[in-house]
Amino acid sequence: MKLCFFCSANQQIDPDFFSMARELAVWAAGQGHSIVFGGHDAGLMHTVSKAAKQAGGQVIGVVPRIIEEMGRLSPYLDVHIPTEDLTDRKQLMADHSDAFIVLPGGIGTLDELFTVASAATLGYHHKPIILYNMKGFWNSLIACLDDLHQRGVTRKQWRTYIQVADTFDDVVSLLSSQ
Repeated sequence: MKLCFFCSANQQIDPDFFSMARELAVWAAGQGHSIVFGGHDAGLMHTVSKAAKQAGGQVIGVVPRIIEEMGRLSPYLDVHIPTEDLTDRKQLMADHSDAFIVLPGGIGTLDELFTVASAATLGYHHKPIILYNMKGFWNSLIACLDDLHQRGVTRKQWRTYIQVADTFDDVVSLLSSQ
């Protein structure tokens, strides 16, 4: 499978997130899965691409021009797909992926998560979306989504489209069942 990783490009985050991301990327590469990501050379994006590449996996970077202009292109790309902007990037990442794994991240990661989740609610795709809740990172988002459902503003229970994994083994189990 081609596994799309949505995640932070920041360094100032919990150090455990880096080791947990590395573990997942090494496992994915070892299983013969390709990694699709945003092509940045920092944060969890860098960790995922480097770990997958060093483990013999294929790394596919979908990179907005502005990232390249800033000189922040990952050195671990096997396939480089340039884009004009973030909207193109999200579409191409979705097009080139069989499943989505959402690691800790900020506004950009949330944007990517909600773009693919919204597309799933309308039936544009039926690809798995896994929210990797490392050390409870996504607990407040999960509570927010539960509240939205409780208030009746979501079409279906959000867990119909987004699966929550609290551990590495949960992520592996969810991917293995696909």
